[in-house]
Order: sequence, then structure tokens, then C-alpha cells
Amino acid sequence: MSEIADFSASKLLSLYRDRQLSPTEVTKAALERINTYNSQVNAFAIVDEKTALAEAEASEVRWLNGNPLGLVDGIPFTVKDLLLTRGLPTRRGSKAITSNQPWPEDAPAVARLREQGAVLLGKTTTSEFGWKGVTDSPLTGITRNPWNTDLTPGGSSGGAAVAAALGMGTLHLGTDGGGSSRAPAALTGVFGLKPTFGRVAGYPSAHTGTLFHIGVLVRTVTDAAVMMNVIAHPDVRDWYALSDDKQDYTVDLDKGVAGLRIAYSPNFGYANVDPEVAALVKAAVDIFAKLGAVVEEVNPGFANPRSIFQTFWQAGAAKLVRGFSPEQQALIEEGLLSIAKEGDRITLAEYLSAQDAREALGRQMQRFHENYDLLITPTLPTVAFPVGQNRPQSSIDNPQRDWAPFTYPFNLTQQPAASVPCGFTTNGLPVGIQIVAAKYRDLLVLQAAKAYESVSPFIMPLELNRNVLK
Repeated sequence: MSEIADFSASKLLSLYRDRQLSPTEVTKAALERINTYNSQVNAFAIVDEKTALAEAEASEVRWLNGNPLGLVDGIPFTVKDLLLTRGLPTRRGSKAITSNQPWPEDAPAVARLREQGAVLLGKTTTSEFGWKGVTDSPLTGITRNPWNTDLTPGGSSGGAAVAAALGMGTLHLGTDGGGSSRAPAALTGVFGLKPTFGRVAGYPSAHTGTLFHIGVLVRTVTDAAVMMNVIAHPDVRDWYALSDDKQDYTVDLDKGVAGLRIAYSPNFGYANVDPEVAALVKAAVDIFAKLGAVVEEVNPGFANPRSIFQTFWQAGAAKLVRGFSPEQQALIEEGLLSIAKEGDRITLAEYLSAQDAREALGRQMQRFHENYDLLITPTLPTVAFPVGQNRPQSSIDNPQRDWAPFTYPFNLTQQPAASVPCGFTTNGLPVGIQIVAAKYRDLLVLQAAKAYESVSPFIMPLELNRNVLK
């Protein structure tokens, strides 16, 4: 039964339709993976086995009656513990939030998946309120990378990425406020998508405001397209939600990249990239050229926007912390409190100036995409590093060295971007490339990722080496 947990959503739906497999069998296989491996990697904050099996049995009845509820009926999914989930606590990795309260509401993306019959397995781990790019928290402890459990999977959607990599569910909801879906996707070797801001409705509003996107973490590009068909719709609770464009993300997914104009930026002109990472990214870019794209090495031409991003990030942290009592604040991680203190020092004029700079960056990228359909970069300049650190050693030694320079610019600009697995270092650690398109061109990102996947299929930890975990 174990290999069932590795099947794609598309394959599972086909097997359900032909009555060769049942949602109950698939859910049991996913739960078996969780029971086998979660003690080693700590990807889940909550597993609700009883409810999952009940939902799977109900789905099985619907399939036997020839009346599936929707596009993902019977497909196991997980939710990052930053997103509201009816009936389960959403503690956001924090001891400051008590589980002893009503949980009557689903976030929009969670609601859409449930409405179409998906089976909820549980909540995946996050850093506290998603404040840092690794996944450990005072509440749930350390989440570990399945390729090497001494290393981090990144964050803050590290639990979702690890669950995807190990087949602990098929579809995984994450979030991305500066790279929180794409970075762990790169470090664990799965596919991670940050859609255009507003394409997937969000509620309640995050403390990071319009930096915050709902992310997707899966094992195949097609599964991401299937998931987008379910969750990429507006919700009346989200004032920023885009109107429904009725896009079917699975149609023309195999269109390819022939004739597309692709800009390849190895370092943005200012980032420091590990040589082995750089070589793997360059090899991946060469594949796009072989597939018929017109590739040009060119930087997008903006100065490092780190200070712009930090203004919004710190101000958001200050807003978050001010909402808690002194007793609750005493339970919050010191690193987050320190960022909040920096945010309290930001003046209104400084915040508005950062907003102007953000708008200028967005305009610049819109003009850039008049000449280039896609931009390809490394997702991260480094591979996974030891747990217990918030950043790689090179960034600890030099705090001005940015260890995630390629992801957060596109939260500022709100563009769709994905991390695509592109190979392994000599130490066996995964590396990702980032594919970015102009706003609203989410399908183009998926098409390019699928073109690459078609000639370089993604490899998961248990598939490559079943001795990675015991």
C-alpha cells in the first residue's frame, strides 16, 4: 500500500473513477506515511486521523455512487498552521494562542478544498507566526529536512514542504510572505508556487498585509494546476481578492516554452550564490534553451530591495505583537519581539516612502516583462543548513549577506513565482530554480515548470534513497 501515497492527484482521481482504488485506501496510505516518518521530521502540528478516515469513507460512497463532490473528491490535503481550519486549532506556532476556543471557520482556500471533497489530514508546522525562514517554533519544536534530518527544510512552510516530499498527503497549502513556500520547496526538492497576489483569496488579513500570498506545495506541476483550479477563486471576506477569471490551469499545461523570451539572472547583480547551486541553475536554464525558448542572461536591473521589504516586515511584526497582552507577549519568541521593536521605530513618513519605492519596483518589473515573458533565477543561493540556525553560517558571519535575495522581491511586486527542483549537489541536497512571470500570468509559470519537469522529472527522498529515513 505504501507506494499509493506517492501517486499524483490526477492519477488518484483516474483510479477512483475506474474503481481501482478508494479514497479510504489512499487516506490510510497517507496516514501510514505520517505514522512512519513524522516522528523523525516533525512536519505536523496536528493530525486528525479519525476525521480524515470518516471524510475518506464519505468520499468513497460518493465515488461508488458515481457522484463525486468536486474536482478533488477523496484527495488527502494538509493546511499550514497559519490558516484557519474549522474544527481544528490554528495556533500559528505560538504558545501565545490557546487552543481552548471555538474554531468555527475555514480560510478561503481551506473552504474551497473541502467544498470539493478533499480529505483533511491535519495542520503542518510553521515558525511562530511565519516570522523566519526556517521551521521551528516554541510550540511545535524543530521540523527537519527529509534529505538530511540534521538540516532545516527552510520555512516558514517547512512542514508542508516536508509532508509533500514524503507523501504525507497529496496537496498542501502553505503561505508565502517573502519566500515561505518557495524556499522550503527548494530545500526539500518539491514544487512550490506563489500565485499572483489576490488570485487565491486570503482571510483573515495577515499582519504582513499585501506581502502575504497563499502558497501551494506538491510533488508535480500538474497537481499544482489541479489545486489552483480549486482554490484560485475570490471570497467575499477578502477585500483584495481578484475577480474570478475562470481559468482552467490544466488546459494547455503542456504547451511548452518554444518561442518564449526568457531572462536568466544568475545573481541579480548583487547576490552571492554558492558555486554548486549556480552551476545546477545554469544547467537547468540551458534545458529551457534546448526546449526552444530564447534565453538571454540579463539582470532585471533593480537595486537590492531588502530595506523596502524590511520596512513592511518590521511594521507588520509590530502590529502583530501590539495585539497581544503583556502575558501573551512573554510567550513569544525573542527574535520576533526584536523585529517588532524595530517596527515600532518606523515613522509614518518612512513607511509611505517604502510604499512609493515598492510601487516603483512593481512598475519596473511590469516594464521588464514587456520584453521578457519569464525571469529565471536560483530560488535560493544556498542549500539546506543545520537546524537550530535561523540562517546559513555565511549569513551569520556576515549579517549583511542576504541568504534569500531572490524570493522576497516578488512578494513586493505581487508577481507569480514558483520554485522548481533542478537537481542535487554532490552532497545529495536539492536545489531549485525560480520561475517568475508578470502579474496575472500564473498559467505561464506552470507551463514553463511543466516543460522542465517533462524532461527532468522531480525525485522525492523515498524514491531516490529509501534509507534516508528509517
